[in-house]
Amino acid sequence: MAESFIKNSPLITRYSGNPILTKEDVPYPVATVHNAAVVKHDKKYIMIFRAHLHNGRSILGKAESDDGFHFRADKDPFMVPARNEPFKEYEDFGVEDPRIVFLEGEYLITYSAYSRHGVRIGLAKTRDFKTIERYALITEADYRNVVIFPEKFGGLYARLDRPHSEISPWSVWISYSPDLKYWGDSKLIMKPLQYHWDEMKIGPGAPPIKTSRGWLNIYHGVFPTMDGSVYRLGLALHDLHDPSKIIAVGDNWILQPEEACERTGYVHNVVFSCAAIPEDDGSVKIYWGAADTVMCVGTANLESLVEHCLNNPRQAL
Repeated sequence: MAESFIKNSPLITRYSGNPILTKEDVPYPVATVHNAAVVKHDKKYIMIFRAHLHNGRSILGKAESDDGFHFRADKDPFMVPARNEPFKEYEDFGVEDPRIVFLEGEYLITYSAYSRHGVRIGLAKTRDFKTIERYALITEADYRNVVIFPEKFGGLYARLDRPHSEISPWSVWISYSPDLKYWGDSKLIMKPLQYHWDEMKIGPGAPPIKTSRGWLNIYHGVFPTMDGSVYRLGLALHDLHDPSKIIAVGDNWILQPEEACERTGYVHNVVFSCAAIPEDDGSVKIYWGAADTVMCVGTANLESLVEHCLNNPRQAL
């Protein structure tokens, strides 16, 4: 079946069938479907999406696709707030915004755990997306947007994250771990740029993609306006052997809210990515939540995304 696309971004071609998953596609009551992780598993695309319940709190659902465009949601949620300690206390208000990487024979899922204590990051593991093991809470409050690199460096796991801080406002850090549970050697590596499209805050989006010239990091940036904040997507390129070293940050955004479903919804003017899938033909599928309400997808050329960083770069710090 031939797919059709809409070319209304310099680098990303939106799928004409957007949105690809909405609350109407979910067979249990939810108010939104957004901010989903996506991976390939057993020749299928697996989507783990965030959904608001009608009490306002979030759970994670699961959907599958044969082609990465047409998804079928499972009849039951994939992950709900834990009922057992130590996770119960820190997931009481909901679980949100997952990211997934495949590493050492299993899928690692990082997610935001909300409670009266703020937001922490949980790490869960699965091999088959049928059973799931909560492994650890890997940050203190308040952290969001943790993505793990799908490769180790010098025997250590590496992650990008974004702590809440007005001292060094909403910037990207890197940390390392010998066991995925205890993290340290943290370092600030990327900051928002004043009066740029991402001047208010930035954060990691999809897990980094390995290319011949570096790790491609699709991140989100936020700009404050008189009508509220605008969320867009941008790109940074990290060194292949030392991911704390950023080779270049693309000066311009690569995607901004333009379609009706991206401009109007639960939170207006938002495109927010937690997933990107590189394909064998050199393309990449980029998935984003639109207006915190529905899921969308577009395609891009991976080499063109790398060139975007290198041809018009700015400083990371």
